[in-house]
Amino acid sequence: MSETVRTHARVRASELVGRNWLNTGGKSLDLEALRGKIVLLDFWTFCCINCLHVLDELRPLEQQYSDVLVTVGVHSPKFEHEADPVALAAAVERYEIHHPVLDDPELDTWKAYTARAWPTLVVIDPEGYIVAHLSGEGHADGLAVLIPELIAEHEAKGTLHRGSGPYVAPEATSGTLRFPGKALFLPPGRGSTAGTADGGTPAGAAASVAAEKGSWLVTDTGHHRLVELGTDFETVLATFGSGTKGYADGPAAGDTASAQFNEPQGLVLLPEDVAAKAGYDVVIADSVNHRLRGLSLTDGKASTLAGNGIQRLLETGPARVDEDGAGFSGSLGTDPLDVALSSPWDVVWSRKLNAVVVAMAGTHQIFSFDPVTGAVSIIAGNGLEGLLDGPAHESWFAQSSGLAEDADGNIWVADSETSALRKLVIADDADGNIWVADSETSALRKLVIADDASITVESAVGKGLFDFGFRDGPAAEARLQHPLGVTVLPDGSVAIADTYNGAVRRYDPATGTVSTLARGLAEPSDVIVDHTQSAGSEPLLVVVEANKHQLVYVPIPKEAQQVDEGASQTHRPKSPVAPGTLDLTVRFTAPTGQKLDDRWGDPTQLKISSTPPELLVSGGGTSVGLLRTLELSPDVPEGVLHITARAAACDGPETEDGEIPDHAACHLYQQDWGIPVVLQADGDTELVLDLRGMD
Repeated sequence: MSETVRTHARVRASELVGRNWLNTGGKSLDLEALRGKIVLLDFWTFCCINCLHVLDELRPLEQQYSDVLVTVGVHSPKFEHEADPVALAAAVERYEIHHPVLDDPELDTWKAYTARAWPTLVVIDPEGYIVAHLSGEGHADGLAVLIPELIAEHEAKGTLHRGSGPYVAPEATSGTLRFPGKALFLPPGRGSTAGTADGGTPAGAAASVAAEKGSWLVTDTGHHRLVELGTDFETVLATFGSGTKGYADGPAAGDTASAQFNEPQGLVLLPEDVAAKAGYDVVIADSVNHRLRGLSLTDGKASTLAGNGIQRLLETGPARVDEDGAGFSGSLGTDPLDVALSSPWDVVWSRKLNAVVVAMAGTHQIFSFDPVTGAVSIIAGNGLEGLLDGPAHESWFAQSSGLAEDADGNIWVADSETSALRKLVIADDADGNIWVADSETSALRKLVIADDASITVESAVGKGLFDFGFRDGPAAEARLQHPLGVTVLPDGSVAIADTYNGAVRRYDPATGTVSTLARGLAEPSDVIVDHTQSAGSEPLLVVVEANKHQLVYVPIPKEAQQVDEGASQTHRPKSPVAPGTLDLTVRFTAPTGQKLDDRWGDPTQLKISSTPPELLVSGGGTSVGLLRTLELSPDVPEGVLHITARAAACDGPETEDGEIPDHAACHLYQQDWGIPVVLQADGDTELVLDLRGMD
């Protein structure tokens, strides 16, 4: 075990090469023009929840050191849709990125800096040399130490130049909604009685229509509020939240609202009897606040239901993991306000569980929340990112972003980063499932929950983290691209908001096939069945078109389309490695003022597997240390190495043998890599990755 791994040769930073620049007023940037500044390169892609976390981690540092620090976002896309410059510009606006962004669609700059994972941070000193290479989240504390060190060093040398940076703000989008996330139908009698519309109470024709036909509650994500709309999707009946990004409970309705949200996403209307006991009507996934919030539609007040506001890592207690590295722990205690959550993205009511099911996108898990008792539990996923079925405590998810319950009590999940559709089956005398849209694996997957609480996960559509496309037909061959929403149709089939394909797709469990219901939509983030309106014999679908800032009605066609635009894979450079022995080293240097927490043994860990499994002859599994010898099969020409590295460091003395104070703050560093490899006789026999590498 080594606490510090350093290289002494200074490496000059490579030039920034890409297609275009955003947030610079049309100007191109180069490192020569940034000489004298500390430059922080943030390699990101806008589908990635970990990248979004890092954007928020960096904001305080950008504000504090605005005269010496220039952050440059290097957008190196994972999905085909993310390479669209229009989509990238929308994402930069949506996530309120206030620094220059380089569009790197061919991964030119990504390759030049040997980035291997999203997110990756590279620190360049004022003289143009690389001083740090960081992977994953949680590096803000370390950067808060490193940046002042660089300031002091280069002020003394006379190489630091203070002054404003190159950021130029783009024009903001105006309109009632801004990048809406999810929507919820409020039936007659369940709508707001406390809201305002344009400064007055809902009245006249709008109120009459709402009372007769119901209304729609929308998370107006970009405005950090909720909006209640009439069925015409234009009449504003009420707003909830001040519209100021932040966190505050209290009055949420109308112009005098003081309650605050931060990019709210999913929402669910509780059954009336449950709402009466709980004291609120709607549960909201307040994603960037890492909380579940409640909203009373009677008095317009917002409250906090679960979450302490601290982003959850796999371990929130001691910085230890069990032997298999699982982060699955079932019940999370008795105080829901003391539980750490991580980017809850969608919520749905489960009749069989008698609880709210939560897509916890930030930890790649499925949670439950009981509105009456306040109990919070993990019901599926061990926290590792990917597509792995089987027992729930061993299953892998990837940024689950959409949930829907079917007539049998099953819940479907849009598992976005695997581009998958998945299903949780809550078993009793009849089948009971929960389906999950897994956005990062572009898959549809299924959890099977038996009476004895044994849970299994199945995938209906989707193959893995790097497989996506636009292909209908048999589910095993069909492909999605980062789906964010699901709903169940009257015939039992499942409609999917196939976000990056700009489409609504349908999966039919009876035939095991996928088809297309609608195309040409602007990043649909949710889809809901409107049973109150119909086109002929079929109800209408309501689609949240995030990038057009609107809700639209979409009829279900009599005959669905069959589309085949092919299956794709994320095109990242494959590392040439030799068959046989491969020595893996993960570099980690604790920040100044922190020390590896070795009070109970080695605080570092590697968990390694491969796709296909046959690629890895030996060296897989979980064990302590950041060094591992792998053996690769000569019979497998290529594949992916899945590597998870973790290290725990605590605030403490800088001396090598100093003791860590009893109540020191501790920090868990973690990164998951999927390393594409191709086996060649003359390939590398060593693989070096940076968790926190310092040069």
